[in-house]
Amino acid sequence: MSKKSYSHLFKPIVLGKQFFRNRIFNSPTGVAESPVQDCINYYERKAVGGAASVCIGDACPSLDGMSRPSHINLWDQTNRQVLTDLAYAINRHGAVASMEILHSGNCSYYSYSQGYEAYGPVAGETPFGQEIKEMPEEMILRIIEDFAKAALYAKSCGFGMVTVHGGHGWLISQFFSKSNNRKDKWGGTPENRARLAVAICDRIHQVCGKGFPVEIRITGSEVFEGGYGVETGIEQALFLDGHADLIHVSAGSHEVMDVFTVTHPSMFLEDGVNVKYAAEIKKHVKNTPIATVGALSEPDLMEEIIASGQADVVELARGLICDPDMPVKLQTGREDEVRKCMRCLWCFSHRMQREKIICAINPEIGNEEEIKYNNNPPAVLKKVLVAGGGMAGMQAALTCADRGHTVVLAEKNSRLGGALLCEERVPFKEKLMQYIALQTRLIERHPKIKVLLNTEVTPELIKKIAPDIVLAALGARPIKPDIPGIDRANVFSAEEIYAQPEKAGRRVVIIGGGLVGMELAVYLGMLGRECTILEMMPELNDGGNNLQGLALSLEFKKYGTKISPATKVVEINEQGVIGEFTGAKPSENFRFGLPNYYPEAESGRKLFAADTVVYAVGQKPRWDEADSLRGYTKEFYQLGDCVAPRNIWHATNTAHFVARDLGRY
Repeated sequence: MSKKSYSHLFKPIVLGKQFFRNRIFNSPTGVAESPVQDCINYYERKAVGGAASVCIGDACPSLDGMSRPSHINLWDQTNRQVLTDLAYAINRHGAVASMEILHSGNCSYYSYSQGYEAYGPVAGETPFGQEIKEMPEEMILRIIEDFAKAALYAKSCGFGMVTVHGGHGWLISQFFSKSNNRKDKWGGTPENRARLAVAICDRIHQVCGKGFPVEIRITGSEVFEGGYGVETGIEQALFLDGHADLIHVSAGSHEVMDVFTVTHPSMFLEDGVNVKYAAEIKKHVKNTPIATVGALSEPDLMEEIIASGQADVVELARGLICDPDMPVKLQTGREDEVRKCMRCLWCFSHRMQREKIICAINPEIGNEEEIKYNNNPPAVLKKVLVAGGGMAGMQAALTCADRGHTVVLAEKNSRLGGALLCEERVPFKEKLMQYIALQTRLIERHPKIKVLLNTEVTPELIKKIAPDIVLAALGARPIKPDIPGIDRANVFSAEEIYAQPEKAGRRVVIIGGGLVGMELAVYLGMLGRECTILEMMPELNDGGNNLQGLALSLEFKKYGTKISPATKVVEINEQGVIGEFTGAKPSENFRFGLPNYYPEAESGRKLFAADTVVYAVGQKPRWDEADSLRGYTKEFYQLGDCVAPRNIWHATNTAHFVARDLGRY
């Protein structure tokens, strides 16, 4: 057990008259329009794990402020019971339940689709060509009242704080913007542009009481070209000083794609990338505590932020999705067991597409209700042999052992980690390597797991160990495409180049536009290589993780990566790669994100000059190897890429739940 105390992180703080047990707050995340029991369990889990405050995201004070249909309704009180249950579920574990309130302003796209007119601080036009009208003063005053009524409703349901969303391009930040050149008291000067935010905070205090804390999230710097810098963020905070109880400093904007992954930092940005904005603002604000947010998963960094006075509170969203128990682990000297967010954006992409948050490396997320209410120990304890120590095999071994089974984990190589170990030199995969190291530590410490390295599972080994169950997690092998010239000396698999990037020449052509090929192009771009990605389909394939695809597209711009979709490779020769254009057209969304596509990609052939060619066209599951292990035990299951090559979430999630099911009979 560690002797680190993290004394600054665990020093309580009082906002208004509300006590908070530490400085680790769960920043807002949205799950569904009306929180059902599984959603309640999702938020409750963070309170159980020790967060001081748990904030429910995306609640709307009025029907005309909705950017999408899944906002929580705070305008007609029809969901009082479920919100009361939600607040109680959080509060009973010692955390403070908070509710984020936002109005989308001229980004209220769902409201427009339901017949509402578009209003903003000033007249204009939406990206979709809809007219935006200047918001009349009576509407501004009504919205201020809507925020106050929503806050009072939240308080009556048991919420101990509200978070007013004043950043990221929503209504309040639209008023903050320098583009707000209104001629009345609601625009023009910095003071007038801040008037709406101040009025909302003051009115909430009037109706809820001065002791009821009001947190306000602002954009410390918009970061994008033409946006405002931290000087304007300081101005905003100074006007809010004394009116809000906590100023929560974020950055970027939802509505500007170039900085979306600053607002929600990607794996390509450094830890704590936005702390500098909070730290600069804190130098000027004298009365109101400051919170910082974004890419916070390193405990020592968070402790230093508080200890050095850069901020008074650290706020985590994905960090507490990845490991809800982070606070209690830090408090009990188990910081080396913290599961750190990889910033892969899979949780957010899944939330946007399917209204459910998941986590690539925490299979509990999204399944809290099942785990909470169906956690009985196995009826029969088994001896389990896990063949393969990659993502799926490691997770299966840990879940089996935690459930009480005896586990033998056999890995044919000298280390656990599987195929992804080839990426250990990639800077933006540092958190992935930390996760593999964590899983390895937990396995080595577990009294129920015996690890056999340099050991390939064979029928003879199965007979010797005599397990009740075999779990085959043998992974997959790279597909080598049948292309003339594929065996040339300068042609490599993606795994080979990840492991030995020095083999790549100056000009690299990557065959295959999935996540493996795209991420490899970014890595080689960091190393100074000129990369071109050839993809046979009309668009690159982000595997459903569209926000990681967005993050990659921004890196492509940075490193000059070229993209040629709808391009079938017909030959590799001494000059490079000959591609044949299929004529299929990429969508407008694809073109928006990736301007370096080849406009001539319509017909004919083209030589793509290359010193090195890399193929990344998918994986083939090791079905035959798995089948050779079948029939020696009554129960046999295949896991992970050995079933179908997909992603880390599929591997960890299916491995966890297959392992949970063992021992029912």
